Parts: sequence; C-alpha cells; structure tokens
Amino acid sequence: MITSVHNSKIQAIRKLQTQAKYRREEQAFVVEGVRLAEEALQGGWEAELVLFTDLLDERGKAILGGFTARAVPVEQVSETVMKAVSETDTPQGILVVLRVQLLPIPVNANFILILDGVRDPGNLGTILRTAAAAGVQAVLLGPGCVDVLSPKVVRAGMGAHFRLPIQGLGWDGIDRICKNSKSPLQVYLADSTAGIPYTQVDMKSPVALIIGGEAAGAGFESGLLADKKVHIPMPGGSESLNAAVATSILVFEVVRQRGMNKFN
Repeated sequence: MITSVHNSKIQAIRKLQTQAKYRREEQAFVVEGVRLAEEALQGGWEAELVLFTDLLDERGKAILGGFTARAVPVEQVSETVMKAVSETDTPQGILVVLRVQLLPIPVNANFILILDGVRDPGNLGTILRTAAAAGVQAVLLGPGCVDVLSPKVVRAGMGAHFRLPIQGLGWDGIDRICKNSKSPLQVYLADSTAGIPYTQVDMKSPVALIIGGEAAGAGFESGLLADKKVHIPMPGGSESLNAAVATSILVFEVVRQRGMNKFN
C-alpha cells in the first residue's frame, strides 16, 4: 500500500492533474470515480496505473478486476494519499491514469462542432457531453481553448472523451477538414446578434457549427472560415448566451431537422 504523498508515482499523478504541459509530454491524463473508470475500461482505453482505496464499492471492485485482467498495474493507497492526489472533494476510491488516444474523425463527416477560444473548463466539458449526446461526429478545438484533458473538463464531459473524436488544430487544419473533403461542410458561425435565425437554416445538409468563447466570442479566423452567421433570437433582451447553452440549442436543432431521435 502507498501511504506517502511523496511517493514518485503520486507526485507524477499530481503533475498530470495540475500541469497541461506535463500531460502533453507524457501523453497521459487522469480520470477519477467509478463511472469514468468503468467507461474507460469498457471502451478499451490503455491504462498505465490504477489507484484504489478501501472505500471502493462492489461495482468499483469489478472495474478493478477488469483492469487487473488486462495486466494493468494496480496499487492500493491510503485515504490520505487518495485525497492528496484527487481533484474531487469526495474521492470514490478509484483513479486511473490513461494514455491519450485520438479517436478518428469519420470519413466524410457531416456534423462537426468547432470551438473557438472556449476557456472555461466546465463549459468545455458540458459542451463535449452535449455534443456526444447529440451525435456530433467530431469536435475541433481551435487555438485558445482550454486543455481538453484537464480534470475539470474530463469530469464535466461525463465520458464524452471516450466516445467522441476530439482534436486540437490550427485554423488551416480545421479549414482542410471542413472544406477539402468530398462533401464540403456548410460552416455556420454562431453570433449573438447577426445572421440568420437558427431555425431558418437548413441543417440537413453537411454542417459545421462554430461556437465562440465566453468572453470575446469567436475570433477573426472563425469569421473567415464561416460561410454564414446564425443567431439564436433572445426576445428577453439578453446580450448573449452561455457557450454551452448556445451549443445545446444549435446541435439539437440539427437533431430535430434530421429526425435523428431514436424514438421516431
């Protein structure tokens, strides 16, 4: 059992939890809790290390057994050590270090979300969770977005990282994906005031939606990439919507127009 917070493995995990540069260098990140550990296991993600405590419930123990069966190193730690290494207020007794894995963007994708300068971790995680629920085929992160593997983003994403292709790219790379495929995407930029009301836009054809950040909104490069602007009417007179809320409205308009409801 690891009982010292100065253990080298514990120190390395703390760096993964707190330093984006270290996550990039090591090509690894951390997930905490039973649900995310279970999704990582079921999704076949490569794990480097699993930590657990006596608090682990039966479901958690089954997950632990799954990682052990795959020859993943498993270490029991004290409650003090788990609290020291955790980014949550109430650790559930399991933490997993995972290798970064890039899920492939589908060939000729017809439903893509582009984020420009989304810096709030909670917002980004919520956007990813919403995108996965709506059937978005890929999320492209432009320059200026918060690290998609930060602990707050991973927690708020609720497993979206394991199901949704997510790539951080420069604007040239985003342009190539949107414009140079066999089926070029119509790119719509969400604007707080200008453009076509979103319900009047044909989203049955291949589309990419650009959502800007919380403070400054979308940048100059987004404007160059976009074919048209769309807006969400706000009769109450608000200046703008939260980025995650705006994303939810727009991506589920695509779902509505395409009749993608699984209960239909």
